[in-house]
Amino acid sequence: MNAINRLATVISLATLFPLVVHAAESKGTVEVVHWWTSGGEAKSVNVLKQIVEKDGFTWQDSAVAGGGGAAAMTVLKTRAISGNPPSAAQIKGPDIQEWGKLDLLTNVDDVAKANKWDSLLPQTVADIMKYDGHYVAVPVNIHRINWLWINPVVLKKAGVAKAPTTLEELYAAGDKLKAAGFVAIAHGGQPWQDTTVFEDLVLSIMGADGYKKALIDNDEEALTSSKMTEVFAALRKLQSYMDPDGTGQDWNIEAAKVISGKAGMQIMGDWVKSEWTAAGKNAGTDYECVPFPGSQGIYTYTIDSLVMFKLSKKNDTPGNNAARDDLAKVALEPEFQYVFNQNKGSIPVIKGLDMSKFDSCAQASAKDFAEAEKAGTLEPSMAFNMSTSQAVQGAIFDVVSNFMSDKKADPSKAGKQMYTAIKAAAQ
Repeated sequence: MNAINRLATVISLATLFPLVVHAAESKGTVEVVHWWTSGGEAKSVNVLKQIVEKDGFTWQDSAVAGGGGAAAMTVLKTRAISGNPPSAAQIKGPDIQEWGKLDLLTNVDDVAKANKWDSLLPQTVADIMKYDGHYVAVPVNIHRINWLWINPVVLKKAGVAKAPTTLEELYAAGDKLKAAGFVAIAHGGQPWQDTTVFEDLVLSIMGADGYKKALIDNDEEALTSSKMTEVFAALRKLQSYMDPDGTGQDWNIEAAKVISGKAGMQIMGDWVKSEWTAAGKNAGTDYECVPFPGSQGIYTYTIDSLVMFKLSKKNDTPGNNAARDDLAKVALEPEFQYVFNQNKGSIPVIKGLDMSKFDSCAQASAKDFAEAEKAGTLEPSMAFNMSTSQAVQGAIFDVVSNFMSDKKADPSKAGKQMYTAIKAAAQ
């Protein structure tokens, strides 16, 4: 090739290259509002981003920090009201139905049918993902809430021989940890974290049936019972073991105290495992996971899901719709389910995956989920938007937080206050 021809080729390629880039960028964009922002969570959601981008689409990340997702929901509501919703958003449980009633969601039935979602998903999960009989959301994982996380080295230094299995053993461990100079229970004083502990205590003291009556059915007798008084009294006792510097702290900051050996235990859902993994720690050796004492045999769950929104006129293009459908498709493929859940600390939502690729905590979670499903002790988490409306949940949060902040609050009156608050919120 002579110099002139080589120059012509270079000019031709240079001219074409911007067109190729433009074509790749114009295949479609999917914007996702979520609150996966801690180190381990960010690593997990990046897996989904990489797969979507590998398929030729652009991922527009709209992450909103804040455990529990309250801040993200505020942003989402503002966006939806202004007529500029994202392609998809992280939404849970009954809230999916509320968004569906506003006629803001679009279905992905074609994707679900093509990829056999009805046979991939447990029936309980599939039902949650539908509005008016149509799939409007894709589940990405199952989290167990009622876990106790332990640094065994710290417990050994404090003279605690084994992980506590009852509330009395939990208190005894707390006493020894405090006496040895450790933070007994790493805990961030935020409403959703306070209510996570409260929910676990309801399981432990009132059992699966009592939990259902109180926190799902909102039954007056259950909420105002002597057992509920026991729950609040236990919450007050557990508070005495919690991190004195934990007020307002995010859960991952508190988790770091257990990982570093400053604290012995943490009461938290299994997303906390993502922080241990990110720190290079191994389940069964560096840390232990056990059901919250007294709640063995019960499994409270939350399911992370991405809900699909109707796009604004400006963004409603074939490419952007294809990008949203691609997101829905890859979220339930084994490639994503394995890597995402290994990073996130949760377990896969699709049935039949080989759990030997997961650590001992995830294997225990999958086993307990299956057993609880058979036993009828699989319970949706109130604290994590799976069992009630945001208004009722907010009322419970307020009562629990007020009780925690007022050291003189009477446990015998708290249940009645909760029932009154729930009743007002439900109107």
